[in-house]
Amino acid sequence: MKTGYKVMDAMTINPVILSKDISLKECAQIMEKKHVGTVLIGTRDNVEGVLTEQDIVRKVIGKGINPLEKKVGDFMEKKVLKIRPEKDIYDAIIIMRDKNIRHLPVFDGSKFVGLLTLKDILKIQPRLFDLMVERFELRETERKPIFKPKEKEGICQICGDYSEELFNVEETLMCKKCREESK
Repeated sequence: MKTGYKVMDAMTINPVILSKDISLKECAQIMEKKHVGTVLIGTRDNVEGVLTEQDIVRKVIGKGINPLEKKVGDFMEKKVLKIRPEKDIYDAIIIMRDKNIRHLPVFDGSKFVGLLTLKDILKIQPRLFDLMVERFELRETERKPIFKPKEKEGICQICGDYSEELFNVEETLMCKKCREESK
């Protein structure tokens, strides 16, 4: 299923890129300040790796490693998956789903040109969310009101509340209250 949107239409062209020699603490502070969950490691001309919040939590904090004493280069993911800017974002989301990642560096040949995130994709093509959902691991699924299209119940995409009756208004599922307010 092609969307008509290219990776270059959605990607972030100025992602945060840090030196592999900075401390994990400094990296986390920059991530917090810039409100990002992923940083690229290296330079714009030579992306050497990727480091995510999950990497810091799972590879460092979760293992009792002191982040004050370690560098980002020690924990970055060195195998950088890539996508070309002219690819359809559907192709990107399939890679993200299959590799269970949320960020995909964009390269035009060997030249780095941007970073595509799951949030970038969902902002311009929210209906692709369903492709990612099948990989999400849900806890306590038996007590959660998971959207079931045939039953027209689920979570309102406007207010976030559960509703037994959802309405599709211009590709957005909303409860009765939000539908009335949007008129």
